[in-house]
Amino acid sequence: MIVDLFAGPGGLDVAAHWLGVPSIGIELDESAVDTREAAGLSTIWSDVTSWSPTDFTPAFNVLAGGPPCQTYTVAGNGHGRRALTRVIKLVELLGEGRVDEVLNEVSTHSDPRTGLVLQPLIWALKAIEANRPFEAIMLEQVPAVKPVWEAMAKVLRERGYGADVDVLRTEEFGVPQTRRRAVLIARRSVDDAEVVLPSPTHQKYVGTALDADPVLDFDAGLPQWVSMGEVLDVGEPFIVVSNYGSGGDPKNRSKRRHDRPAFTVTGKASRNKIVITRTGDDSRRFGPREAGRLQTFPDGYPWSGRDISQQVGNAIPPRLGAHVLNHLLGLGQVLDHEFFNGRGAKWQGPGPAEHFRVRSEIARVGVLGDTLQTVVGTSLSESPWGVGGLSQTVYTSS
Repeated sequence: MIVDLFAGPGGLDVAAHWLGVPSIGIELDESAVDTREAAGLSTIWSDVTSWSPTDFTPAFNVLAGGPPCQTYTVAGNGHGRRALTRVIKLVELLGEGRVDEVLNEVSTHSDPRTGLVLQPLIWALKAIEANRPFEAIMLEQVPAVKPVWEAMAKVLRERGYGADVDVLRTEEFGVPQTRRRAVLIARRSVDDAEVVLPSPTHQKYVGTALDADPVLDFDAGLPQWVSMGEVLDVGEPFIVVSNYGSGGDPKNRSKRRHDRPAFTVTGKASRNKIVITRTGDDSRRFGPREAGRLQTFPDGYPWSGRDISQQVGNAIPPRLGAHVLNHLLGLGQVLDHEFFNGRGAKWQGPGPAEHFRVRSEIARVGVLGDTLQTVVGTSLSESPWGVGGLSQTVYTSS
């Protein structure tokens, strides 16, 4: 089972469900929790820092996490990038067992989200200390965080994990957008040389000029990337005009044709214009369904709550998550077009049996008798206790 920290609207949990792996997410944002509940994903609506590995039984043996990235992104305020050297030093201090010292320092940061990137390592170290280490770990963030992941990988290797870190390009895994993510994977008691990230299934997109021919490697033996036109129901050629400028000029909006992958889907994706080539009509913009498709969420995924564009943009693409989890956990599933096409056509979330299986592995004292009120999900009309639904109550730790 997977415990997913900073779970967002469910990108990684969707991937886990496709692979048949039960998961529970910890998420604080109310709107993301609304979406997760509508999708039937088991969720603890709470702050990650209020929970720890020992709040779950050892059945939760996989740790995943995608901490908030806004302070590390080019579009963010940059506090994390400026503090990057110090954050890496804090990782080293965690490796020395100086957890309290680290937590005291990050509490003084002007942007508290910067320190949240340390939480997955804190969880991993607490699990080791409790003699119930996670068997596998997967972390993802923006490329700027790669040095932090590399520092964490060093700490994990010192504790008997094999690990690998790299920046993955989503279009190389069939995601119809050129998004880049720094990913860390680790396996306990596995030789470091044997822990490697999955190999691409598609070619890399090379070329940014609007009408330039893309560069394809015909000797690679891989299909080309998936284009926007293949997944969006526009019906005729179009150009997407990005919300962001290029070449340092905010007025010089980047453009990309329908037969290319999309730009990175961000929280401002709804501002991107779809211009019909034949007529020049630019009245259309990305809606949640279209942005979700570019992120490889299934059709019918029940986006809910406020600021849906931000939810979509913050999520890990489920297709990328599925490739990494399948490889990391050694599941051996064939993740081909048929696999994703069938699961992407319609969302069918976890059923009551899986909900209760997941909830039964929450071991936190004071929660067991109140789990139905502290864990949100879908209707429990089929519950053996006859409960009709779940209360959206934040669990407050003592």
